[in-house]
Amino acid sequence: MKESRSKPRPAERDYSHRTLIEKLGIKSGQRILILDINDPNFANDIAIYEPAFAEPRSAQEFDLILYGAEVKKALVRLSKLQKNIVSNGAIWVVYPKGQTEIRESDVIAAAKSAGLVDNKICRFSDTHTAMRCVIPLTKRK
Repeated sequence: MKESRSKPRPAERDYSHRTLIEKLGIKSGQRILILDINDPNFANDIAIYEPAFAEPRSAQEFDLILYGAEVKKALVRLSKLQKNIVSNGAIWVVYPKGQTEIRESDVIAAAKSAGLVDNKICRFSDTHTAMRCVIPLTKRK
């Protein structure tokens, strides 16, 4: 019988001690846009980063966009928003947990249609999940 020489998998990372801001990768100096997220706790936490709350006027001006999508129909907007992030930027889609109206697979499919790939997911609140969507490495400028 042949022995396996592969290395054991490292233990899963524990992110439970991190704040939502840390989980979302928000840092000082980033240009951030927040659209359709009505969470007063999050608004208080992110206020020090001076995010924008209005539609973008030109292409590629944001490092991060946090976009609230309560229904599947809202996901069509990802194509337009994709044009407003820098090449190594991200769009966090914040959507309700445990709903049949919008599911994780819907967000993934919409991201793919917009030319994005999903690469991270985290708990946004008791009622919402956030999925990070980015431009694939092969398509970055």
